[in-house]
Amino acid sequence: MPVNPMPAGRSPWRIGRATAATVVALLLPLLVPMLVMLLNLESPALADTLPMATTYVCDGEPLRALLVRGSMDDAAIPDPSSGPVPIGAVVTLQWRGMSLQLPRTNNAGPASFSDGKWWWSLEDPSHPRFRLRRSQGEVQDFNCGPLG
Repeated sequence: MPVNPMPAGRSPWRIGRATAATVVALLLPLLVPMLVMLLNLESPALADTLPMATTYVCDGEPLRALLVRGSMDDAAIPDPSSGPVPIGAVVTLQWRGMSLQLPRTNNAGPASFSDGKWWWSLEDPSHPRFRLRRSQGEVQDFNCGPLG
């Protein structure tokens, strides 16, 4: 008659709660620094890539601007002419029931974003320039300022 060392109903890979708690208590001090290093939580570059939402008033109506910085904006990225082009920044504007996603332009100076029709510039972050190019080359400026 074979001898079964495991009691009935228990799997051989199952460990008790006390044993699992001991394993977690021993591994946790090792895992936290590794996670911080892997996620690079202390790096300001990571903070620069997180979206930043700001609300303005443009022509009397609220406008929400969400700036998402791209890897192309990182000074540590070398000239991309020798390989794939990194992702650039975009701004998403929500205003008057519209949602616009404008890519960053290659203009020198302060960040500006345009799709050829709409243009958003952060020359003065508290009073951004917001423009619409209409037909026949006419440009309409919207007066924007801080909310409140």
